[in-house]
Amino acid sequence: MPHVKDLLKTKGSDVVTILSGARVADAIEMLIKRNIGALVVVAEKSGEYPVGIVTERDILRATQKGGSKLESLLVADVMSKDLIIAFPSDDLSYVMSTMTKNRVRHLPVMQSGVMVGLVSIGDVIKSLIHEHAHENRMLRDYIEGKYPN
Repeated sequence: MPHVKDLLKTKGSDVVTILSGARVADAIEMLIKRNIGALVVVAEKSGEYPVGIVTERDILRATQKGGSKLESLLVADVMSKDLIIAFPSDDLSYVMSTMTKNRVRHLPVMQSGVMVGLVSIGDVIKSLIHEHAHENRMLRDYIEGKYPN
């Protein structure tokens, strides 16, 4: 079974972050420009340590509530603060079940208190499909006698 560290080797470990004090309009611009669905939120004083995550869904919920105008909203006002994280050693089936159970689509990957990547449910599914296709191919080849005795 592949692990998060294997996924990060192929996907890369680039994580797009935004400061908690940034405007939601800036977050929207970054999401669109990078064609991504989430930004990891860091506090000005914490450096690269994540304090939350802001997703397209968080922004839609905030605008639907209509409490304040979009121009005045800060990322800290709309971000999800209860972060669920993954570790490089986690296997992908565990990560997928964690994401499904908690209804989240993105997990920051932490190692020794440092963020080393971000995985999405799409990344996990793509990797698991690839793994299963490889296993199926090997089993078919074995059944068809393509391996020498």
